[in-house]
Amino acid sequence: MSSWTRWHGPAMARLWGFCWLVVGFWRGALACPMSCKCSASRIWCSEPSPGIMAFPRLEPNAADPENITEIYIANQKRLEIINEDDVEAYMGLKNLTIVDSGLKFVAHKAFLKNSNLQHINFTRNKLTSLSRKHFRHLDLSELILVGNPFTCSCDIMWIKTLQETKSSPETQDLYCLNESSKNIPLANLQIPNCGLPSANLAAPNLTVEEGKSVTLSCSVAGDPVPNLYWDVGNLVSKHMNETSHMQGSLRITNISSDDSGKQISCVAENLVGEDQDSVNLTVHFAPTITFLESPTSDHHWCIPFTVKGNPKPALQWFYNGAILNESKYICTKIHVTNHTEYHGCLQLDNPTHMNNGDYKLVAKNEYGKDEKQISAHFMGWPGIDDGANPNYPDVIYEDYGTAANDIGDTTNRSNEIPSTDIADKTGREHLSVYAVVVIASVVGFCLLVMLFLLKLARHSKFGMKGPASVISNDDDSASPLHHISNGSNTPSSSEGGPDAVIIGMTKIPVIENPQYFGITNSQLKPDTWPRGSPNIA
Repeated sequence: MSSWTRWHGPAMARLWGFCWLVVGFWRGALACPMSCKCSASRIWCSEPSPGIMAFPRLEPNAADPENITEIYIANQKRLEIINEDDVEAYMGLKNLTIVDSGLKFVAHKAFLKNSNLQHINFTRNKLTSLSRKHFRHLDLSELILVGNPFTCSCDIMWIKTLQETKSSPETQDLYCLNESSKNIPLANLQIPNCGLPSANLAAPNLTVEEGKSVTLSCSVAGDPVPNLYWDVGNLVSKHMNETSHMQGSLRITNISSDDSGKQISCVAENLVGEDQDSVNLTVHFAPTITFLESPTSDHHWCIPFTVKGNPKPALQWFYNGAILNESKYICTKIHVTNHTEYHGCLQLDNPTHMNNGDYKLVAKNEYGKDEKQISAHFMGWPGIDDGANPNYPDVIYEDYGTAANDIGDTTNRSNEIPSTDIADKTGREHLSVYAVVVIASVVGFCLLVMLFLLKLARHSKFGMKGPASVISNDDDSASPLHHISNGSNTPSSSEGGPDAVIIGMTKIPVIENPQYFGITNSQLKPDTWPRGSPNIA
């Protein structure tokens, strides 16, 4: 019981973990070739006994071979050949090292599917010859071939040429065995009738109109006699080539505008290396507006567009049928240019409801023109929640002068279509009418307020009734009309009737307030003042 307790709990968990680890190593050993060790990204085989006789391959239940980036092989004397299908499964392979082994032959297409290869090290093997066809499609940064018994022949002259053209100052100490089995430095090797080829293309500058056809001619030379082939990349247009001995021709029919700017090369290749002559295809075609969308708001408002054309097209905008004169507030901006394709926008700085309307873009060059139109809505009209107004205004920004856009000055000053200058004049007239109406409304409102105040004053509780002598210039300081001028410049007291008060130069009739003037002077005795009030002399 005590032994069960001792192996129960954490101890048992550790035992199970160890068992799973052993199983994992066992399964990995089954997937990895004998004399090799494997991980998720690396294979290394360095045990000389028993060693490997063929290039290592992972078993089907192993990790994905595409994840292997490095293969290291050393001390494998029985490994002599790399076949065409040995390395193709390792498409992610970057570093391949085979050193101190018995490698004698590498198939021409062994690395055809290993485009990621960057470093190859074949030091101290049994290679007597190696063709450049193994590596011509690879972008190698390092190829080490030291310690191999190469035979002095034209087949290895490409290695000497490669060493001479490398940008790196470090060179390998390479040798080859001549007919007398003597080691000769590869840098001093001279082979008769073994040199680089040459290629000459007949059309250095090629400009053609869309839909036309063209034929290119190429001649090659060299010893050994080179092969001629055409490198057309991803050419869209239909093409066919003919080769006769050291002459070749390429015919391109119904040329597409999509091929403008593409490179076509004539290549001459032999054992020593290759040479090529190239031409850029230029296709002229009429403009096409491939994209025009409604405005979007970013830092500025933008009506985005994409235009294709060659030569580059001139652009002209129209607003509600009239030429749009561009300025610093509204102008064409080209943001990206891709050979014959232009991506940009009509940029508007803080547009309002006055800029709502129809915008049309016209692109034109010597081969034709294209146009497209969109309706733009920037904001609703004041006082209308949904901003809907079917009648767009005829007013846009005030004309600040016409500016040339990024592609070229596209303003047609002689065009008879009315420009937005007329719309600006109409807008100013409308604005003047609005101003007059507003001013008249304000003045009328002020007059109504004044009349109301005068009427209110007539019915005030401070109104008076009685003879004017009641408010004469005596000591009746309790009167609210005390200190009213009675000078010689005042109108006659007989004017306006007896019940009037003279204020300044105006006589105003008053009505006596019985609650205020009901107490006569005789009744205002000192003992009638409130207690604590001072006596008034």
